[in-house]
Amino acid sequence: MKTLSSLEKELEGWAKLENRLADARELVEMGDSNLEEDLTKEIHAIQQEIEKREFDAMLAGEYDRGDALLAIHAGAGGNDAQDWAEMVQRMYLRWAEKRGFETETLDLTPGEEAGIKSTTISISGLYAYGYLRSEKGVHRLVRISPFDSSNRRHTSFVLVEILPQVDDDESIKINPNDLRIDTFRSAGAGGQSVQKNDTAVRITHIPTGIVASCQNERSQTQNREMALKVLKGRLLALKQQERKEKIEELRGEYQKAEWGSQIRSYVLHPYHMVKDHRTDFEMGNTEAVLDGELDPFIESYLRFTLGDKAS
Repeated sequence: MKTLSSLEKELEGWAKLENRLADARELVEMGDSNLEEDLTKEIHAIQQEIEKREFDAMLAGEYDRGDALLAIHAGAGGNDAQDWAEMVQRMYLRWAEKRGFETETLDLTPGEEAGIKSTTISISGLYAYGYLRSEKGVHRLVRISPFDSSNRRHTSFVLVEILPQVDDDESIKINPNDLRIDTFRSAGAGGQSVQKNDTAVRITHIPTGIVASCQNERSQTQNREMALKVLKGRLLALKQQERKEKIEELRGEYQKAEWGSQIRSYVLHPYHMVKDHRTDFEMGNTEAVLDGELDPFIESYLRFTLGDKAS
């Protein structure tokens, strides 16, 4: 039903676009000069919509049309890294809001004094994973630390994970005997418990050591289901990464990715610049980027990887 609904919505969008084109054609044929300004605006809007749909059509990966799981982890650096993690969380939430995607925080570990240590967020919407998969990697911030009394410049790192939301994927088989399930009380800011009962769930996949947790839902059963969904996404990502590394190793191109090999840098001092190191695309308006203006970076990377160099 979910797949049917998304397909119906997409077909409805194409039908509306077709009607707009027909209406614009009629206005052109009328030859009324008074309508020229409105017609120019409408043609420009139609062109933008076509370009967007043309780009969406290139997102043909197995999970591109589906929902995504976004996980953010603060790196070493104490308060600065945890504050940066919270800034990254806000950036993606604002991006999702602008795109009309639904978001739900599944798990969040607050920082001891500021920011967050980690969080997992469900992002639902057509092509959510297709767009967000370009954001996977280390994000680096350079700024004057607000936590340094000497006003020195600090560099902070955050790791972003992007996982597909998988429900019934036959390639992911989980043996219940391979799982260790722990329950605990949901924690709020400062580590204080916000639930009297042990409703939060942490699932550990023993063979791989992968951990997934959820504490947002009210019942232990709901949290267990969501944690299992996150675990499936991480196992799928691991399987895809192993396959990619094997292919690259056979080709003689494989290089191990180390922590700190950032995909993007956000510089707030001594100048303002956000630069993607994979495509060299950059923007000077750091405030807009941190407020969710990520589409230029996402589209630049996806066009680069899809072989379409137009920007």
